Amino acid sequence: MRISLFATCLVDMFQSHVGIATVELLERLGCEVDFPKSQVCCGQPAYNSGYVKESKEAMKVMIETFQDADYVVSPSGSCAYMFYEYPDIFKGDPVWEPKAKRLAEKTYELTQFIVDVLKIEDVGASFEGAVTYHTSCHMTRLLGVKDAPMILLKNVKGLKFTELPGKEQCCGFGGTFSVKMAQISEQMVDEKVRHVEDTEAEYLIGADAGCLMNIGGRIERQGKPIKVLHIAEVLNSR
Repeated sequence: MRISLFATCLVDMFQSHVGIATVELLERLGCEVDFPKSQVCCGQPAYNSGYVKESKEAMKVMIETFQDADYVVSPSGSCAYMFYEYPDIFKGDPVWEPKAKRLAEKTYELTQFIVDVLKIEDVGASFEGAVTYHTSCHMTRLLGVKDAPMILLKNVKGLKFTELPGKEQCCGFGGTFSVKMAQISEQMVDEKVRHVEDTEAEYLIGADAGCLMNIGGRIERQGKPIKVLHIAEVLNSR
């Protein structure tokens, strides 16, 4: 199966190891992976900040970049969901709305793709440690991917899972929210870190680079011993 990797800005610039783990995992599961070098930002930060006209230029680049892909897979529920927004953003445009719909129809978050398209629930991973999982807002509430990460983690050998208290609560990242509302964001992420500590987990796992960067940064600044990992890294462990 041929897929195109939508790496996202944060993975490309700050967490390349997540991109590598994603590619290795998909290839091990029988996929042929390509990385279109013309991909840019999906436009979400600008769009959510009200710069709709400006964000459309980036969106058009992304639509054209992935127009020939059979499937588009991303290690980010938030960014994958942004592609689902494109048809509404270009609604009424005779050229771009149909193209946007085709892109949305073939785009998947990583765990969603593995479980729903590849029909695989056990990727053969092995990971020793006590973990908990952060359910990011866009991935669960908007994209609707709730079960796939849990199904895959449940089948990782050696992994000891504890559900995160208050898992439905935002970590305070929210893209530009953490910059514009820094004091509120700080209180939200502090609460999230306390919940992680309550589980006595050694590792916090998530599926969105932004959330992991936010929570992981706070954990590091507070000197906590908890390690933060993207789910792709865990599923790629053997």
